[in-house]
Amino acid sequence: MSKFDIYYVLICIFAVLGISSYKPARTAYPYMINAKIRLHYGRYGEVNKEILNRLSQLTDEERELLKGHRTIDRSLYYAPDKDEKNTVIDHSIVLDNGKLIDIRPHTRFVHFPKHSHNYIEFVYMCQGETGHIIDGQSITLSEGDLLFMNQHATQEILPASKDDIAVNIMIRPQFFNEVLPGISKDHNPLRDFLVSCLTDSDMGGNYLYFPARNMLPVQNLMENLIWLMLETPEHTRSLAQQYMALLFEHLVSMAVDILVPENSYEQNLMIHFLNFIETEYKDASLSDFIEKENVDIYFMSRLIKKNTGKTFKELLMEKRMKTAAGLLKNTGLSTVDISFSVGYENTSYFHRLFRDTFGMSPREYRLR
Repeated sequence: MSKFDIYYVLICIFAVLGISSYKPARTAYPYMINAKIRLHYGRYGEVNKEILNRLSQLTDEERELLKGHRTIDRSLYYAPDKDEKNTVIDHSIVLDNGKLIDIRPHTRFVHFPKHSHNYIEFVYMCQGETGHIIDGQSITLSEGDLLFMNQHATQEILPASKDDIAVNIMIRPQFFNEVLPGISKDHNPLRDFLVSCLTDSDMGGNYLYFPARNMLPVQNLMENLIWLMLETPEHTRSLAQQYMALLFEHLVSMAVDILVPENSYEQNLMIHFLNFIETEYKDASLSDFIEKENVDIYFMSRLIKKNTGKTFKELLMEKRMKTAAGLLKNTGLSTVDISFSVGYENTSYFHRLFRDTFGMSPREYRLR
């Protein structure tokens, strides 16, 4: 275990236990100096005052709103080549320089009209409350609450006052490729939500609402994640993924009421299917899935095609190729080992599929 791994384990332990006043030595990890972990005094959910002070500072957009401007500044959210009818907030505008994850304070003093995102958004309520309408359902976030929305959700936001402080964490779907394998494989709303984030189709279940005010480990993890992203944005991806994995595990394991939208039988079946592909891709077969779910193979094949535009074989190959590409970039495994690990015993066939998918050989992909 490296020094960095040991350091990270200590951070996680302190975050979960609520222990504070721990700072790394300046010479060891200079970019983590300000990733402070606080000791909880007083009531649950009380956010560090320095974080609140920073998040409560007026933005340029908010100053214009207070001067009398009555609508959002579209240039801060929407692609410039889109007309007024476009309601999809673009990650190329709000996520700087191709980042996979970024953070920004919630905009106050204005009604934000109905919109969607081409990325995933988490809202954490630091202080006060905000009103949201998600897929037609009204939700009020109170201090300490979490709201997760995938890229298929529609959202409308009611005006917030000066003391209503929330933070928006914006994440591109591929960020979760390394997070999902660490989450319990049992069916649960959070895992199903993450699976829905990785598909281009709207499967329903587009948001989750956690009234997490009294969940001390969750509050610690959220505060540490905010610190990390405010103080060291250029070094956040790997640590942020680990914080997210810890956060999700706590949300799954701790007793908490989770507000989820009601899905139809077909929507739930598709979410279970996509979960099956994500976790069992090495040995997955459609016959195994339909036996497990007790459904007809022709019905399931039509449902998959209707919702994704692809066949089972195409979805399985797509998942295997994405996994293989990740292993080529992030590990030193041989191509033969990678081929076996994603379900192909015939390495020549694996090479042909990889070239058809990416336009280059596995070796070329690794070296590019």
